[in-house]
Amino acid sequence: MAGHVETNLKSQLVKKSALLFVLIDSEVSNVNSAVKLAKEVEKLGASAILVGGSSATDQIEMAELVKNLKKTIKIPIILFPGNITGVVPHADAILFSSLMNSENPYFISQAQALGAPSVKKFGLEPLPTAYLVIGEGTSAWFVGAARGIPFDKPKIAAAYSLAAQFFGMRFVYLEAGSGATLNVKPEMVKEVRKVFDGILIVGGGIKDSKTAKTLVKAGADVLVIGTLLEKKGSLQKLAEISKTIQNIKK
Repeated sequence: MAGHVETNLKSQLVKKSALLFVLIDSEVSNVNSAVKLAKEVEKLGASAILVGGSSATDQIEMAELVKNLKKTIKIPIILFPGNITGVVPHADAILFSSLMNSENPYFISQAQALGAPSVKKFGLEPLPTAYLVIGEGTSAWFVGAARGIPFDKPKIAAAYSLAAQFFGMRFVYLEAGSGATLNVKPEMVKEVRKVFDGILIVGGGIKDSKTAKTLVKAGADVLVIGTLLEKKGSLQKLAEISKTIQNIKK
């Protein structure tokens, strides 16, 4: 059953064409700079802050960051764990995800079983998510032992997404990876959208409003921006992306 965060995201999607999530990696950003960034992106229209990453391992550091963010911003803080070390208190929700195209069963169901008791203990709202790594060479691909779905094979991504829906997952995350040189192609988004009825998240390699627009028109519900924010002038680009994606006819 959908909780408060999921219900809120769905209600926003009734009014907007797509939502913007900003990813903060606790091992890249210090607390002060991360809090400052979160305040800025909230003003620019971000709907949630994701905290985590494929290689984030310091639970104490992450918990401290989440705690400080919670005091500062009103938009939801959603954990984006790469492992059980990414499950920490004080957040609003967690992408409770299965890396469905991993070759290691640990990332498909074992880590989830180990992390589930902490999710319940911390009162985190689980957002059941199929996490699909597209392409190769990124941290998510390497750490998750993923058999990356080729960028030009959209029907494979669609098949995984349909399977996720049959499993009862209400979110699909197509991930090109942090710092990816290529973004998920609109053709893949279209194929997934044909078969998946839940919230479709797309991340990795989104660097400008033109790319963002094509992905939303193809059917993406949420775009995740992370690495772009490490570059000069990034907040202006983020503002352009945020403004562009809110009123697109799909």
